[in-house]
Amino acid sequence: MKALYRKYRPTKLSEVIGQEQVVKSLEASLKKGRISHAYLFTGPRGCGKTSVARIFAHEINGFKYELEDFYPDILEIDAASNTGVDNIRELRERAAVAPTEGKYKIYIIDEVHMLSKSAFNALLKTLEEPPSHVIFIMATTDAYKVLPTIISRSQVYEFKLAAPDIMQKHLREIAEKEGIKIKDDALELIVRRGGGSFRDSISLLDQISTLKEGEISADDIVKSLGLPSQTKLDNLLETYLSGNLAEISARLKDLLNSGVRAEIVAEELIGHIVENPRADLLPLLKSLSEVNSTFPEAKLLLAFTDGTPKHLCGTSQPANPKNSLSSEKPSNPAPIANILPAFLEKVKAASPSLGDILTNNSTQKLEGNTICIIPNKSVYEKLLKSKNNFTLLEKCLPENCSLKILSEKESVISTNDPQINKISAIMGGKVMEVKAEDGEGNPF
Repeated sequence: MKALYRKYRPTKLSEVIGQEQVVKSLEASLKKGRISHAYLFTGPRGCGKTSVARIFAHEINGFKYELEDFYPDILEIDAASNTGVDNIRELRERAAVAPTEGKYKIYIIDEVHMLSKSAFNALLKTLEEPPSHVIFIMATTDAYKVLPTIISRSQVYEFKLAAPDIMQKHLREIAEKEGIKIKDDALELIVRRGGGSFRDSISLLDQISTLKEGEISADDIVKSLGLPSQTKLDNLLETYLSGNLAEISARLKDLLNSGVRAEIVAEELIGHIVENPRADLLPLLKSLSEVNSTFPEAKLLLAFTDGTPKHLCGTSQPANPKNSLSSEKPSNPAPIANILPAFLEKVKAASPSLGDILTNNSTQKLEGNTICIIPNKSVYEKLLKSKNNFTLLEKCLPENCSLKILSEKESVISTNDPQINKISAIMGGKVMEVKAEDGEGNPF
């Protein structure tokens, strides 16, 4: 049985959905006979660039387009697998040969940004003096990686991800044709997970179409795809706003232990925040976007505990049940950026000599609710660790903060990567025990 995304792939420009401006322009150029020697289709993955390139190539030559057909005058090249200059030189040699069936010999180069610099230069020579019978249709997700001289010699068309309403209507039509019984809220979830990509969205519909005989609901999809429920996501964001580290950790543990992957949690939260932007949730976006296959659970925890004014040293107040996603953020939070300077000023006032050691002979950093001091020489380490000096330093700490004096050896894990350092602090210095190869290793 043919996959749905292939079965419902358009074969004519008139069948293309969601790219009206591109289609209108290409149809006009065909009607007027004004065909360029080079086209560049740019846009996110799954939005139809390659499909439109194939359709356009066939319509230029007047060929009927079937998904499984082959015409010697339409050649596809995957630049990701043919990146070298020799591949492009071979293409140039073949391009010199006249077409056999159509008016033009058309080369579709997918992922063109993957070409090496020398391959780009070789392609540029062909674009500068193209044979009259040759047309290049290039597609890329990363237009900024394409040489400006290539772009300047091409007609550029920008493809966009499909709008949610257009995608939902399209999926509903496919579902009805295929006899798939599915509720609107379930389709909405597929549209959101598909992210505007026709290929991804239709593939998801295909995947869940066999879940059960009856009507498919959003809950069925949540369970099937291992997605977190919206209630749990709302509760997690609510706890984040409260700044209760213990409660944040507990809610994350509950999500991850239920089988939801950390990367999925991050993706769902990013989507929620982007759709419902709030100033006190925006700081999460940057750190959530860094949750990937390397230490994913630790990075997810870090996203909720680092870099926001809510999470101060020793914050342990219980979550306020009245807090909600539309509530005001907690009043008068002291910015994290002020904690270290305030500590240093207090030490200088209490003991100028200790202040001098901290300022000129050590570095300081904040790890959770702990101020860490790393002396640059062992003599200063001994001085700071002496009973009297350590006691004085503790008296200068902000409320509920603790103190650590680290040797250079103890701080090695943090010297190369600040991100790993923060993860290590959260996990009690055990970050190297997490399995990086397979993304496993739950810090909870």
